[in-house]
Amino acid sequence: MPKNICLVKSTSGVRGIVGAGLDPVMVAAYGAAFGTLLGRGKVVVGRDSRTTGEMIKSAAISGLLSVGMDVVDIGIVPTPTVEIAVKQLKAVGGICLTASHNPAPWNALKFFNAAGEFITPAQYKKLDRIFESARFAYQPHDKIGAVSYQSDWIERHIKKTLALKNLSLSAIKRRKFRVVVDAINGAGSEALPDLLSRLNVELFCINCNGDGNFVHEPEPTPRNLAQLGRAVRKHKADLGMACDPDADRLALVDQTGRPISEELTLAIAVRHLLRHRKGSTVINLSTSNVTADTARAAGSRLYYAKVGEANVVQMMHKKKAVIGGEGNGGVIYPSFHAGRDSLVAAAMTLSCLAEEKSDLATLVETFPTYYNIKTKASLLTNFAKRMNGFEKSVNSMVGKTKADRRDGIRLDFKNGWIQIRTSNTEPIYRLIVESTDQGLTDELVGTIRKIFK
Repeated sequence: MPKNICLVKSTSGVRGIVGAGLDPVMVAAYGAAFGTLLGRGKVVVGRDSRTTGEMIKSAAISGLLSVGMDVVDIGIVPTPTVEIAVKQLKAVGGICLTASHNPAPWNALKFFNAAGEFITPAQYKKLDRIFESARFAYQPHDKIGAVSYQSDWIERHIKKTLALKNLSLSAIKRRKFRVVVDAINGAGSEALPDLLSRLNVELFCINCNGDGNFVHEPEPTPRNLAQLGRAVRKHKADLGMACDPDADRLALVDQTGRPISEELTLAIAVRHLLRHRKGSTVINLSTSNVTADTARAAGSRLYYAKVGEANVVQMMHKKKAVIGGEGNGGVIYPSFHAGRDSLVAAAMTLSCLAEEKSDLATLVETFPTYYNIKTKASLLTNFAKRMNGFEKSVNSMVGKTKADRRDGIRLDFKNGWIQIRTSNTEPIYRLIVESTDQGLTDELVGTIRKIFK
């Protein structure tokens, strides 16, 4: 085993760098552990387009088969497609082999329960105990599982998206939007363009080969969308859409080629949905106040959950939320399925623009203005000790704060909020600062970085 092992375990799954912690033997063991946890039945398996994907998928399937689970292999598909297939096929669970927004050297296993949702933190702990004990329910040669293959699940996903209530399909088609799509050559390379083409969209595609060649940093944040912005200007498009490698998140570029914050994808979806339906909204503790303000303005009761799709979904069930998600471009519409979905986000975005007869830049101007900076850095050995000094320093700069310690620490103050937390997906800490004043946001980020330098 290499010395520089990088492995991250959380409710978001098991992630690692291939060859430096994530290897086929370990993946097969996790497959066997998951099958042991589930008992008997069929498991849906899909993957993103990473070059290591076939190797990692084969290992996971081997582990599942070894403990008697039957496997339905649905190929290269978005993560939400796996979730939908699990539910529709009445499978006992699912695995998607994807490291989501992480760079190309990474891969991962995401685990889903029979509802097509991320397994809960309690289920994950049980899974990890089985893995660590290596007490797998291996079966004799005549009782191992079988593999079947289904290749039409992207088509089914698209059809189900287009059948959703509260989408203004006729208005979208009349607008004849011009859209550039950047799928980072990931699992959304087929799904997102195909959905848009059925909405009478004039399409221009970049990085939609589906070959796993991440031509730029794969996380769909503004700093990684320069190529998409240039393409929007070149084609005089109405907007650009970018998804991450497993196509559960969506980011937007307006008609001037300007990337807008990935936070606004969720805010737009919330605004659109709450115009048609009443109910509560759930977001995570790292989500901008833009979405919070948007939900409250529509009369929706707002609840916060810890970061991580599993945590948000659990809270959405508890509060019977009609919409929710995460401020990284992840929209969750539980009337369809309880998972982040870039196809749903794209359809809701176009529906909102069509209903309001607006362009994206003008729509953005109607939302509250916050200055938000997201940054990250490697974890320090004395990270916990420095966290103690951090809170005192912040109070001296912004006055009285209200602390929420469910996920790292989030400090809300009169003009905004700050959060520091360790990542669920990488060996780093994440810092988010948001306020109504650009100078204050910049100053706070600079001061906090010095504390953790």
